[in-house]
Amino acid sequence: MSCWKHDCPSLTHRLADMYGSSSSLKIPTSPQEEDKGEGKVYGNVFAELESVDLPLGTTLRSVYDDQPNAHKRFMEKLDARIRNHDREIEKMCNFHHQGFVDAITELLKVRADAEKLMGQVSDTNRRLQDAGREVTAQTEEVIRCRIQQRNMATTVEKLQLCIPVLEMYSKLKEQLESKRYYSALKTMEQLENIYIPRVSQYRFCQIMAETLPKLREEIKEISMSDLKDFLESIRKHSDKIGETAMRQAQQHRTFNSAVQKQVTLSCAKPLYGLNGRTPLHHNGLSTEGADEEEMDEEVLTAQDLVDFSPVYRCLHIYTVLGDRETFENYYRKQRKKQARLVLQPQSNMHETVEGYRKYFNQIVGFFVVEDHILHATQGLVTRAFTDELWNMALSKIIAVLRTHSSYCNDPDLVLELKNLIVIFADTLQGYGFPVNRLFDLLFEVRDQYNETLLKKWALLFRDIFEQDNYSPIPVENEEEYKAVVSRFPFHDAEIEKQQFPKKLPMSQSVPQIYSQVKEFIYASLKFSESLHRSSTEIDDMLRKSTNLLLTRTLSSCLQNLIKKPHIGLTELVQIIINTTHLEHACKYLEDFITNITNVSPETVHTTRLYGLSTFKDARHAAEGEIYTKLNQKIDEFIQLADYEWGMAESDGRASGYLMDLINFLRSTFQVFTHLPNNNNDHAAMSGKVAQTACMSACKHLATSLMQMLLDTELKQISMGAIQQFNLDVIQCELFASSEPVPGFQGDTLQLAFIDLRQLLDLFMVWDWSTYLADYGQPTSKYLRVNPSTALALLEKVNRGMKDTSKKNNIFSQFRKNDRDKQKLIETVVKQLRSLVNGMSQHS
Repeated sequence: MSCWKHDCPSLTHRLADMYGSSSSLKIPTSPQEEDKGEGKVYGNVFAELESVDLPLGTTLRSVYDDQPNAHKRFMEKLDARIRNHDREIEKMCNFHHQGFVDAITELLKVRADAEKLMGQVSDTNRRLQDAGREVTAQTEEVIRCRIQQRNMATTVEKLQLCIPVLEMYSKLKEQLESKRYYSALKTMEQLENIYIPRVSQYRFCQIMAETLPKLREEIKEISMSDLKDFLESIRKHSDKIGETAMRQAQQHRTFNSAVQKQVTLSCAKPLYGLNGRTPLHHNGLSTEGADEEEMDEEVLTAQDLVDFSPVYRCLHIYTVLGDRETFENYYRKQRKKQARLVLQPQSNMHETVEGYRKYFNQIVGFFVVEDHILHATQGLVTRAFTDELWNMALSKIIAVLRTHSSYCNDPDLVLELKNLIVIFADTLQGYGFPVNRLFDLLFEVRDQYNETLLKKWALLFRDIFEQDNYSPIPVENEEEYKAVVSRFPFHDAEIEKQQFPKKLPMSQSVPQIYSQVKEFIYASLKFSESLHRSSTEIDDMLRKSTNLLLTRTLSSCLQNLIKKPHIGLTELVQIIINTTHLEHACKYLEDFITNITNVSPETVHTTRLYGLSTFKDARHAAEGEIYTKLNQKIDEFIQLADYEWGMAESDGRASGYLMDLINFLRSTFQVFTHLPNNNNDHAAMSGKVAQTACMSACKHLATSLMQMLLDTELKQISMGAIQQFNLDVIQCELFASSEPVPGFQGDTLQLAFIDLRQLLDLFMVWDWSTYLADYGQPTSKYLRVNPSTALALLEKVNRGMKDTSKKNNIFSQFRKNDRDKQKLIETVVKQLRSLVNGMSQHS
């Protein structure tokens, strides 16, 4: 009780300290208010203060009211309240004090029994502990064993989960060691997706999981290394693969040709394609001996020559790794690089056929491998990719062949190149590659081949012409005659009736030229084989190439031959004879081509041979050369003329150079009797050539003699020289009248010298009055004498006469005659000059 009394003032002081006199506790201001509400207000306040659930601050704020002495009054009421509580507490303690004392007394009595019980419990506990110690030990042993059993079971369970992982990892190592990388990747996939996730909490599994990506990279590197080795291998083996493929394609083509020609059909063994995909069955060819052995040979394929497993393996590996696109891009990029290397030819490839063969073998080998990869793998290369490669390669191949074939001058090499191109095209066509552009290229190569043939045959023709003796072919007996006729289509009934020995009109070069033209046709035909062209196209090609040979090569050789200095008139005459017979043989050449191609010459658009025009042109050139050489020979004789223009009298006989010239002309024109005259056309032609040559020679001789008289360097001519010149002209007229070449009518040939004859007659007769009187009349005796010509010669004669008069002035009897003659000459000269001037003014 005392404690409550002690504690209440303390509480009162704490409240006073907390709120002070300025508290807002509301205190009654009058005794009436205090009496009326004091008990109610403070009773509520104290109830709230004594409640432990309400906040104290809120209650106190509701009591205080800024009234004066509120704090004091509250404290007084609070003290009164405390005293009331103390009295109640004291009453309660007094009421329960005896019971408390009784309880304490009872408690003291129980303490002794409790201590005794405690001792018994302790003893019982000790004895129980002693008895349970062994049980505890056994229990702990049991617990330990149970724990071990549980751990062992757990370990077995975990080991059962780990053992498959370790087995798979061991299997992976074995697969890697045995280079079974695709299986190893599958094992890795199982490890990652199935086995390792079951035991991923263990460190060795974590290490294993970290190792697998590294193993994948190693496999990628190894497989890529194998791919590079594979690419290097196929690069080395492309030549062999291509050689095998082209050889089999050639055998196949030969085999088919034999099948077509075989009349009796029998069973044959199948021939397989290079890649072994499609067997080619041929019915009806029975092969024996070497052919049978060839058929029995094992047909090699690309797989036999190259191991494709690295590329398959690498493709599968990259597919499993999800990096197939990278592998495809790498493979295609490398193959494009290899394609460019393969398409790059050697600089001297055009020198030998082996260079071309090796080039084609490498290309064929490359595309055979690509075709195999295309069909053996799915998507590694596509048809679009191979087509792109082939189009790129085809453009390069065509450019290379155009360039290198242009360097080739050997037709045999060009022919072998053509055969290689055909086999090359057939081989790749068998693998599905379009080769039409290659066959188009062959037409360009054909033109090159024809050019080389033309060059070769130009040399052959040149050799034949150089070795020819340009004389008729002598035949001693029937065998020699048949030998010539077998080589050249010659038929002449009159010559056949003649007895041996006899001569054929053409020279030895004619059958040789004819045989070489046939050989050229054969050589040209060789190129047309295997071009997959119709007989009509082949016939057209043969005719066009033969036309080129005749119109360009042979024509050029003939023209060059005719122009050669050592070819004389006799040789030219023989050339005319030869071209005539070659012209007749052209129809036999057309029949020869027709028999080869089985194309009728009546077929529409069939090309005709132009040999007729070729030989006609050559004959005309030879005729023109005859005229030219004959005139040149005449000029050579004329240059030998050595007239003494001041002679007093002539020698009484013709000049020696002129007689030699006439004799030469006579012997020369006898050669023309050998010209072809087997029929009326040839007779007319030969007569025309001879007549034209004779007339040309006479005209040229007359012109040369006239120019000699009118030479400006010749200043004076005596009448003796005129007389001597007249004797020479008389010999020319006698030669013309002697009909050196038959066929001239009347005095046609003599008319070549009519100008000279009238001019010389005018001076010999000195008939100037007649000339001047009849000048301009159609019936004039001196119609062909031009006034300017007469004037020029008269002035020279006048100067000659003056010179002669000076020398003969000792003879006085001649002086008067000379003076008269001089006066006459001067008069004639004036009249001639007036005529010349009149002609110039009139013109």
